Amino acid sequence: MADIPQAESERVLAAWSGGEDAALWTLDERRIGILTVDFITPIVDDPYDWGQIAAANSISDVFAMGGRPIVALNVVGFPTKALGLDVLKRILEGGFDRTRAAGAFLVGGHSVQDDEPKYGLVVYGEVERDAIWRTVGGRPGDKLVLTKPIGTGIAATAIKADMLAREETRTEAVRWMTTLNDLPLHMSDALHQAVHAGTDVTGFGLAGHILDMLSEGTVDCRLSLDAIPVLPGVKELADMGLVPEGAYRNRAAYEGQVDVEGSFLPADLDMLFDAQTSGGLLMAVAPDRAAELLDCAREHGFIHASVIGTFIEGTGRIRAGHSV
Repeated sequence: MADIPQAESERVLAAWSGGEDAALWTLDERRIGILTVDFITPIVDDPYDWGQIAAANSISDVFAMGGRPIVALNVVGFPTKALGLDVLKRILEGGFDRTRAAGAFLVGGHSVQDDEPKYGLVVYGEVERDAIWRTVGGRPGDKLVLTKPIGTGIAATAIKADMLAREETRTEAVRWMTTLNDLPLHMSDALHQAVHAGTDVTGFGLAGHILDMLSEGTVDCRLSLDAIPVLPGVKELADMGLVPEGAYRNRAAYEGQVDVEGSFLPADLDMLFDAQTSGGLLMAVAPDRAAELLDCAREHGFIHASVIGTFIEGTGRIRAGHSV
């Protein structure tokens, strides 16, 4: 992004070069505005499910910064001659329903003719200045919490190839991709402020997004591969070679910053690099509040929420092994 003109204003807190999940700017002494946009191509067959997934994925960036979504706009590319308007209607209904479930208003948008369907949202939200989660900020001793299971990229690859051996894999993948990352709305102020950094797991995979959290180069993450929650059947699919191209790109980009300590099966390591859609929140939380955060997450439906790592002093590397 170095060649893209940057916003120049003391009110802009994060833009192209910020490495954050969304753009940030100062509204007043108390509030910060959050603005994000995301859209995806179809990853499941059902148009309503895809609309829900795309919306949840777009809204997630606001939640990943500790904020509350307020208003959204549709972004649509659609081949009206190849697919009927009834299909588009179901996509938009899925997006509308997830947006309302997030507590935001979907108030319009823009569409263009496109050879390949694409759908997502522009989302605006807000957060209190003293409650914002930045991507960096994890401290030595903090616990790394992940709220959703990994494996949606591999599952989507198998769905597209019609090679799912277990229907449970499809059901669980759709369930978690349509689940809103709305945990910040359910946290007490004290628990919210015990989170020192946050992001969500999307296209860069688990390793890429953890490395984002380590990008200041002052801490490492001791990561337990055994503790990472994984969708049912996904490791078996990885063993069959149903690993998406995005996972290979992520491995090439990030493997050099991951130190693997111990013996693991190839599928275990694939979970580090699988590109996710609408993945879970990653949060660096004070160690004395980690149990409370897990309880809160599980109480509000994130039944697989787990501590998967610990931040330690370091230089920005992942140390992956059997234990935290």
